[in-house]
Amino acid sequence: MSKRNLIASAVVGAIALGSSAVVSADPLNDLHKEEAKIHTAAAKSQEKINNLYEQSQELFVEYRGIVDETENLKVYNDYVATLVADQQRGIDSLQTQIDGIDGIKRGIVPLMFRMIDSLEQFIDLDVPINLEERKERVERLRDVMANSNVTTSEQFRQVIESYQIENAYGKKITSYQGTFDYQGTEVTVDFFNLGRTALMALSLDQKSAWIWDNDARAWEVLDDSYVSSVVYAVRMANALVPPDLLELPIKAAE
Repeated sequence: MSKRNLIASAVVGAIALGSSAVVSADPLNDLHKEEAKIHTAAAKSQEKINNLYEQSQELFVEYRGIVDETENLKVYNDYVATLVADQQRGIDSLQTQIDGIDGIKRGIVPLMFRMIDSLEQFIDLDVPINLEERKERVERLRDVMANSNVTTSEQFRQVIESYQIENAYGKKITSYQGTFDYQGTEVTVDFFNLGRTALMALSLDQKSAWIWDNDARAWEVLDDSYVSSVVYAVRMANALVPPDLLELPIKAAE
């Protein structure tokens, strides 16, 4: 080969090598770029996955909280249902009682009238202790029964209270001032009663004394020998002297 041909061959070879290097460099750069894009996309995908995982964890925690709350609410609702059922039973019981009130009133009102009548008859037949006061109490009971503003329960309470007062007369030793009719003359005296066992009267000048005979429904004059005992009895009932044994004309029980 000539020198010119050698130089030409060298130039052609150099151009060929250079062209080959350019051609082979472009795909490599493209590969790097694609790889970079893949890494970037993978990073973004991983970030999305991480976010979705965190969200799923939050949702799971929220779900568990809702499940626990639901269980608690179920237990509480069962408890409230028990209370409501118990209250309903109470309401039903009250309603039954309310429904029966009219029936009770229909029975209790006639009973109270009979009790008042019986009380009045008893007072008329009893030893006349505080007679006027007791008769006035019966009249007040009749007024109460005719008063629409007084409840049935209050009416019944007052009737029972009157019976309790009557019962107490048989247990007390009392003295009080009053008047009674003796042979057509009204006499002011100090009364003394030993329960229902004896009722006596002492004149204010303490010179005369009487005793009530419930069988005869009349006053009898006491023998003078008993006057001093009646005087002491009146003073004892008024807490002016200490209690002591007294000699009084009391009938023995039959």
